Amino acid sequence: MKKREPISHIMTKSVITVNQNDDLKNVVEKLKANSIRHIPVVNGKEVVGIISRTDINRLTFGALFDGQDGADEAILEMLTISQVMTSKPKTVSSDLIIRDLGEIFVKEEFHATPVVDNGELKGIVTTTDVLKYFLEENY
Repeated sequence: MKKREPISHIMTKSVITVNQNDDLKNVVEKLKANSIRHIPVVNGKEVVGIISRTDINRLTFGALFDGQDGADEAILEMLTISQVMTSKPKTVSSDLIIRDLGEIFVKEEFHATPVVDNGELKGIVTTTDVLKYFLEENY
C-alpha cells in the first residue's frame, strides 16, 4: 500500500453543487439525478455548507426518495437550504494523506467533506471513497 497517497487520487473532481439561494427542491433533484448523497453549498466560489440526503430524509421522513414525490414537498417549500445545511463544514486540502482523512472520518460524525485548495472548491471526498481505496489496496 502506498503510505503517503493524497486524497486528490480518490476524490470526486467534478463536484455537483448548489447555491445557498437555491430551493431545497433543487437539492433533491440533484441528489436523485446524480445518484449522490452529499452536495456542497456555495456562495460564489466559497463553500458555505454541505447538505446530505440524510438531512433531507430527516425533514421528509424519507418519502422523497421512496417514490412518494408529493408527500412532503410542502416542507421543502417552507425551508431554505441555509436552514437545513451544515454550515461551515470541515474542509480538507487535496494534498491531505488518505490515511489521515480516514482518521478524521473515524473521529467525526460526518461522511463527506469538501476538498478546498486556496479557497476554491476542488472536489469532494467521502467515507465510501476511503473504504474503496483501502479495499483495493489490501485485496
